[in-house]
Amino acid sequence: MTEEPPRIAGPVANPEAPRQKPPPGSWDTHAHIFGPPDKFPYTAGRGYTPPDAPVENFIALLDHLGMARGVAVQGNAHGYDNRVLLDALARFPDRLRGVAITDTRVAPSTLRDWHDLGMRGLRFHLFSDAGKPGYVRGVGLDVFEIFRKTMAELGWVMQIFCDWRLMQDLAPILRDVSRQMPVIIDHMLHMPTERGIGDPNFQELLRLVGDGDVHVKVSAPYRMSSQFPDYEDARAFHEALVAANPERLTWGSDWPHPSIAAEMMPDDGHLLDLFMAWTPSEATRRRILAETPARLFGS
Repeated sequence: MTEEPPRIAGPVANPEAPRQKPPPGSWDTHAHIFGPPDKFPYTAGRGYTPPDAPVENFIALLDHLGMARGVAVQGNAHGYDNRVLLDALARFPDRLRGVAITDTRVAPSTLRDWHDLGMRGLRFHLFSDAGKPGYVRGVGLDVFEIFRKTMAELGWVMQIFCDWRLMQDLAPILRDVSRQMPVIIDHMLHMPTERGIGDPNFQELLRLVGDGDVHVKVSAPYRMSSQFPDYEDARAFHEALVAANPERLTWGSDWPHPSIAAEMMPDDGHLLDLFMAWTPSEATRRRILAETPARLFGS
């Protein structure tokens, strides 16, 4: 009998209320929906088994944080089966948009049907040899090329979970893609904080953001830092991206925080408080939380 992948911790059950309300029309642009598995089974070959994190819980979190809308991103525990995401979009069309992960089991024309439900992009995973996971996780640029034309016609985003080691080499490719559609890099490039903002790959990201060629999610500082719960060493990365070009940034909670140990699980209200503290300008907060995500996902 095949051994089930390890079970991971779930999110904080009762997160803090944020100390300050976000601007009207704010978005959480990065969260995942998991299960329930009797309706939406987890995929074979996955790296972890999550506790249920159904769409109703994400909607409740949006309400708790004061967010108008959210973007549900396909989680790797569901592999290339996007039914859990499509169901969420169909049930909450006024609150949610989606970003899928798929291989070529669906035809490019299928994206048009997904668009009608609220899907607005595809996510790709790019790994160096040093950073490859030991389980099936996403698809790369070869699959992107299959869907590229249709994504551009639909006005979709190309979202990338990117190994930080690759950014210098990928920069010309991303600049080229950005002429056709928005390109979004997850979680501040997952750059380990000990490398500092002077790391050549992070500097390349800053150039891309500054030139308006890519967007970045200023999210999940806990994936860069071990300084729980305030992640002070991640603040310089956030501030450098804001200084480079605040019009190319969005924020996301990364709820329910897959593969984070229970004792290091971030509190979602506190994460929003950190964003507000690290982004003191009201105009910049409004741009990152409301205006830019509405432009990328709101139609």
